[in-house]
Amino acid sequence: MVVRKKKSSRKFRGWRTHGTGFGKRHRGKGNKPYRSGGVGKRGAHRETIALTKGIAPIGKRGIQVLPRRTEPKKLLVKISDLEQNFEKFVSAGVIKSKSEPYDVDLTILGNVKLLSNGKVTKKYNVKVPYCAAKAKEKIEAAGGTVTIA
Repeated sequence: MVVRKKKSSRKFRGWRTHGTGFGKRHRGKGNKPYRSGGVGKRGAHRETIALTKGIAPIGKRGIQVLPRRTEPKKLLVKISDLEQNFEKFVSAGVIKSKSEPYDVDLTILGNVKLLSNGKVTKKYNVKVPYCAAKAKEKIEAAGGTVTIA
């Protein structure tokens, strides 16, 4: 029969003695006074060389955190945003022409990607850094063009 047993954590963070009881019991040298507990000078040779000869300590220091390769964040603009906020885009200077086909320059807004969410009701000549394939299809089906700049 399978016994369900909770796995005991082996990290003991926040526990002073890590399950060993009184601290003197887990010293590594017993209760013998004036003894080093088996470590001795082992591993200290690098430090002694550095101290006696006055040179920098041997070995690497600290943690090297490598910079992440991050792509600059894209501003996402949907086709529905173009349709709903048409007047705002005209006043901001993103949409330039007054009649169809409307010249839309989304490079003014920076690093922009045009998404295909929404219906295209007008003809647009869009200039954009990034564009979804479906958004390009929708705009071209409505009689517009997409230029990736």
